[in-house]
Amino acid sequence: MLWSTHPSDLPQCTVVSVDKRALGAIAVTLTLWSSAFTGIRIGLEAFSPGNLALLRFLSASAALLVFAVIRRMPLPALRDIPSMLLIGLFGITIYHTALNYAEVRVSAGAAGILIASSPVFTALLATAFLGERLRLVGWLGIALSFGGSALVALSAGEGFGFEPHAMLVLLSALSGAIYFVMLKPLLSRYSPLQLSTYAIWAGTLLLCVFFPGLPQAVNVAPVGTILTVVYLGVFPGAIAYITWAYALSRTPASLLATYQYLIPVLAVLIAWAWRSETPRAVALLGGAISLVGVILVNKRAPT
Repeated sequence: MLWSTHPSDLPQCTVVSVDKRALGAIAVTLTLWSSAFTGIRIGLEAFSPGNLALLRFLSASAALLVFAVIRRMPLPALRDIPSMLLIGLFGITIYHTALNYAEVRVSAGAAGILIASSPVFTALLATAFLGERLRLVGWLGIALSFGGSALVALSAGEGFGFEPHAMLVLLSALSGAIYFVMLKPLLSRYSPLQLSTYAIWAGTLLLCVFFPGLPQAVNVAPVGTILTVVYLGVFPGAIAYITWAYALSRTPASLLATYQYLIPVLAVLIAWAWRSETPRAVALLGGAISLVGVILVNKRAPT
């Protein structure tokens, strides 16, 4: 099986605390991931969406190669190669390619709000593959969340009209949820650094389909834009993926997913401070509804 769970991983009717190290890793991850939405907008000023994704994760892969050499990191077991390729496909290749293409038209703040639907997809996948069950209030939360996401999608384009590119952000959210669910069981055999490294290398390999045109784009791109893309690779890419995997190794998946609800708020604030992007009132309303929905999903209890 590509993912499975142990009975101890299933949701329990107990209070689970998050230790300080995990909280620190969560704070680092969410801050870096939230800043990525604005950084992507800057990178798209000089690079195509595919070139941007590849250059970003070439930077991440190079940084992780240094750590791998220093730590003499072993290669993954042959039996796990298919799983590594799949988590790289969903967590890196599809997620970031779809998000980059979306941000050609969707604002950084709106993208951050839409990506918050990832915990909803995680809940659905956990129900299907990890044996979790939702009460009625959980399904109500899912309905509210998708309703809020629809409002954001409608307001993300020029004027109050449907923006198809916003749906690509939802594809990113679904891919991220698949990555999240697949990652948990593999952490019993690999460290967060190892697993994040293998996933990023696999995803970067698949992104090489976008290599044509990249050298020419780098030659003409402003230095500041190139540095922004390198930042995206090293910090919201390599470092944030490692810190998130670390937090996941110390925290139940269902609890950790709730912290993703902070990403829209942080993304909007960073977009406002970095790029002076002021989200529309309808987008904020949709984001608020979506957040209420995912909070209700998190209030689920096993039946």
